Amino acid sequence: MSHPLTRVLTLLELLQSHTRLPGSELADRLGTDVRTVRRYAAHLRELGIPVEAERGRHGGYRLARGYRMPPLVLTNDEALAVVVGLLAAERLGMSMTTPANSGALAKIERVLPHSLREPLAAMRETLSFTTNAVTAQAPETRVLLALAQASRARTTVGISYLSWHQDQTERDLDPYGVVFHRGRWYAVGRDHRHDSLRTFRIDRIASVTTRTQTFTAPDDFDPVTHLTSALAQVPYRWDVEVLIHGPLDDIARRLPRSAVTLTADAAGVLMHARAERLDGMAHLLASLEWPFTIHRPDELRQALKNLADQLTAAAERAPGQPS
Repeated sequence: MSHPLTRVLTLLELLQSHTRLPGSELADRLGTDVRTVRRYAAHLRELGIPVEAERGRHGGYRLARGYRMPPLVLTNDEALAVVVGLLAAERLGMSMTTPANSGALAKIERVLPHSLREPLAAMRETLSFTTNAVTAQAPETRVLLALAQASRARTTVGISYLSWHQDQTERDLDPYGVVFHRGRWYAVGRDHRHDSLRTFRIDRIASVTTRTQTFTAPDDFDPVTHLTSALAQVPYRWDVEVLIHGPLDDIARRLPRSAVTLTADAAGVLMHARAERLDGMAHLLASLEWPFTIHRPDELRQALKNLADQLTAAAERAPGQPS
């Protein structure tokens, strides 16, 4: 429980469920010291929550008598926005864990009036998506929050990271930003170990420790651009170069940034990509409305011919004829 905001909220939960708790016991439960508990109690007072403190060696804390947290009040539009947001997050793979997502929906439904609960339940049961559902390994909530806080505060962190070949390493990282891309969360920043920009999958980060030093991110650095460019350069079996005879802006809207890089050329747009299978690249090129010229590899030509044969066979197949 390393995140300060998490501990402040936990302190509030403890005070709500107990008439009085000694400062030493609160410190033990929160994994901190008595002085820090005193500071967290002050934070709650600043938020308008009346926390009473008893002075002395054995002093304790409690909420003011008669105080109750206000109930959750949402307008119809606000409730719809929350429910749709949770459903969309689950579909995109943005949820931290399935229990957390379903638990949040259940809590919201419990406190809503019946007149609003039924329409929102209908929305949840009947809502359909055109995009495919994404299934990915969810990161630890505390890790994600710690990285986001360090990125905003421009504070270096130590991370325990499990590489793709299962090597556990300890590194210091200047987190420039957090990016969600295709069902996964990434941290982008300067890796002190290699003194270079690196990308880390957050679901592989076991722990985050805040360091004392701060950093300054490069001017105009865009974590999304860096991430998509880095992923596009991951080594694959085939190195593909194709000249597409069309306008750059229109072609860029049709091709995924994570899969290709595009460069303006006198004769059109030069597309570079890496692929493990050429049949998928053939389908991608066949979906474009502009003519193109293959520079490499020559094997891509055969993949396109195979696709053309399949399409020709499909076009000539009569109803009832076996495929």
